Amino acid sequence: MSNLTVKKGATFSRDPAQAVKEISAAIDQPDACVAILFVSSTFDLTAIELALDGVFSCPVIGCTTSGEITSAAGYREGGIVGVSLASPDLVAHPKLIKNLANFSHAEGEALAKEVRSELKLTKDFNTAKMFSFLMVDGLSMLEEQVVATLETCMKGVTLVGGSAGDDLGFKQTHVYFDGKFHRDAAVLTVFETNLPFRSFHIQHFSPTDIRLVITESDCATRTVTEINGGPAAEEYARAVGLEITELNPQIFAAHPVMLKIGGEYYVRSIQKVNPDGSLTFFCAIDNGLVLTVGKGDELARNLDESFAHLKEEMPSLKFILGCDCILRRLELKQKDQFEDAAKVLGNVDFVGFSTYGEQFNGIHVNQTLTGIALGE
Repeated sequence: MSNLTVKKGATFSRDPAQAVKEISAAIDQPDACVAILFVSSTFDLTAIELALDGVFSCPVIGCTTSGEITSAAGYREGGIVGVSLASPDLVAHPKLIKNLANFSHAEGEALAKEVRSELKLTKDFNTAKMFSFLMVDGLSMLEEQVVATLETCMKGVTLVGGSAGDDLGFKQTHVYFDGKFHRDAAVLTVFETNLPFRSFHIQHFSPTDIRLVITESDCATRTVTEINGGPAAEEYARAVGLEITELNPQIFAAHPVMLKIGGEYYVRSIQKVNPDGSLTFFCAIDNGLVLTVGKGDELARNLDESFAHLKEEMPSLKFILGCDCILRRLELKQKDQFEDAAKVLGNVDFVGFSTYGEQFNGIHVNQTLTGIALGE
């Protein structure tokens, strides 16, 4: 008999009350330790709050998206997808982090102390039996600060996560905790478990020999004004063999830049070209960084190979919770590969969402699928 019960569901009703009724019917279960909802930003969020009131007996966490993803429904938009987890070998500790700009080391330590006092399956932080899942305001531009603080204060407990989206509106993103949608906030859920688990990050890019040196930037706003001593957008366009007028989200998805950290390359993606010729990124970019233009592999094939490897490593694999970059979705759309990628997802039990950025341990990344695989 399985010691992990996973109930997954999706609804694409546009009526908030009906959508909540359908998703709760699909995923509610006795003894669930947590329910996780990924909600399209196109809903009336106040109506969703009202509809969710009192529906679940377990803690409910979630965030807004730029698309919802499940193994059953594939890549969808405008709905709610969700999952609940129940196991005597799994305990969830969801916590709200407010006022992200003020999330200091002291606050991180206080959060860690609070979690430590609630532990049930282990007496202290044990990286072999603990992992954490983060959902964060995707327009806060503070993910780097938050994950760096958590990496230190949570004593290296595995962390994966995603930045909430708003269907490419770039106006307001929200996380959901304790019956309310919050801005300028994050939800960190620390899990204790005796179940097998693996954290992972999947990217389908490798570095080329084209180098871009950041010569002028504003880290706080993630804006780069100069690359290689010239106007940022002009230099980037030249590097990828295009004119500035041709730059758009699809081009950025196809030609991201990469940064080497600790011997491994991670993707740093561009969000937009600004009227002054500067570039806004999805990650903080410092002066002096040497970036490399990335070259892409076929996304669906890369995903299939990565999941096959994950299943080899973890024969008891039962469920994957994933955070998938919006730029990966845009690439699938541009290349008409939704069906191919959905077929890959159909071979695993997957629930996730399209994000404005992804987190993996102490690093904020882009154009990546981060996730936790749970076994039994």
